[in-house]
Amino acid sequence: MKRKEIESYTATQNACSLCAPLGASLFFKGIEGALPLLHGSQGCATYIRRYMISHFKEPVDIACSNFGEETAIFGGGANLKLALDNLRRQYDPTLIGIATTCLSETIGDDVRMYLSEYRRLNDGEVLPHLVHVSTPSYQGTHMEGFHKSVAATVKAVAGEPGKRNGGVNLFPGMLSPADLRYLKEILADFQVPFTLLPDYSETLDGPPWSEYESIPKGGTPVEKIRNMGGASASFLMGRVIGATEDHAGAWLSDTFNVPCYSLGLPIGIEETDCFFKALGMVAERDIPEKHGKERGRLLDSYVDGHKYMMGAKAVVFGEEDLVVGICAFLREIGVLPVLVASGGKSGQLKAQIETLIPDHETQGITVLGDADFADIEAAAAGLDADVLVGSSKGYAMSRRLGVPLMRVGFPIHDRVGGPRQLHVGYRGTQSLFDRLANILIERRQDDSDVGYTYM
Repeated sequence: MKRKEIESYTATQNACSLCAPLGASLFFKGIEGALPLLHGSQGCATYIRRYMISHFKEPVDIACSNFGEETAIFGGGANLKLALDNLRRQYDPTLIGIATTCLSETIGDDVRMYLSEYRRLNDGEVLPHLVHVSTPSYQGTHMEGFHKSVAATVKAVAGEPGKRNGGVNLFPGMLSPADLRYLKEILADFQVPFTLLPDYSETLDGPPWSEYESIPKGGTPVEKIRNMGGASASFLMGRVIGATEDHAGAWLSDTFNVPCYSLGLPIGIEETDCFFKALGMVAERDIPEKHGKERGRLLDSYVDGHKYMMGAKAVVFGEEDLVVGICAFLREIGVLPVLVASGGKSGQLKAQIETLIPDHETQGITVLGDADFADIEAAAAGLDADVLVGSSKGYAMSRRLGVPLMRVGFPIHDRVGGPRQLHVGYRGTQSLFDRLANILIERRQDDSDVGYTYM
């Protein structure tokens, strides 16, 4: 009997990305008084809560319209309206971010129509802002969900400005709470009014409570989002998101003529210099002295640690903008990122690495976009890397390859302090430099026959 030919296919093995509704949920936790609501099955909300709680070590409420068999067949309009009623009654939120999951998108639920019906049914009542964002995971990663939620919220809330308020809008991307606190400190030092969106620096990394808070204090006030069209400038952080036209900064520029400065994540001296220069130009102020001193100390540490860094080889993986930012930093300190990989599907990763390192191919740097951890491990196996740089999801690969992992970004499940890790600015770069230097020293020390004790 003739053997039946089987078509080859590609399946993702341990994705180097997370689901789009997770990014949306994280974003909505950064708005004051807001709640994320997933329109789909309970499992999606449970999975996302588990991931976020493990990283942030904080309670995280994520509502769900709770699809069942009947809902999946006949549509989830009734469930969504009931969920909105319940959230209004139990939480009294200022804003509800409705993110659609794979199931509701696949059956074609018309969420916009449902929300129009809900507003009509509750005509005359004061409703929270209802922001809908389409986030099926088969159309994007957690970063797409995050950035689409930023844009959807600004489009839904920002109003016609009365006049320019002299402030700036800062869209930092998906950074740590410690990064967000540091960026707020920088903006305050420049004495410029600002709106940081999102700001989960307190909602996802706060002090202990004496009583349970249904919605943690903190976040970007809705009123400040409403006034974003009156800013003097917007700053968008991330080379990959900046290469697109579908982001909040572009919409504010097109709609309200707010100039948008598209920058890389300020990791490393050069990229941080670009941010400080642009901010100083808009604020019409020199760089505050304390930040100049931090830059000087960082530069001095580059000199001190150069002999440990020069010639080391790194495998860098994670979300695209963070990967590009880490590579900008590694280029400065003499570490070669022999493999640069992401599960992101923007198609921009290689172009942005080429911008940073024009001769990356002659240097032997491999760039993998839309990759999973099976792809990354296979590519890294013969590269003799000294260190892996990425999230905790690379731990199993680290063990199999016998290469230490420097944890950055999200998620960090197997170490404490993920929310308190600094990545950006001179201060964050200093933290990254010291951590990386010590990992490289420790590996060489452990591999040494004599186990030297003095450097």
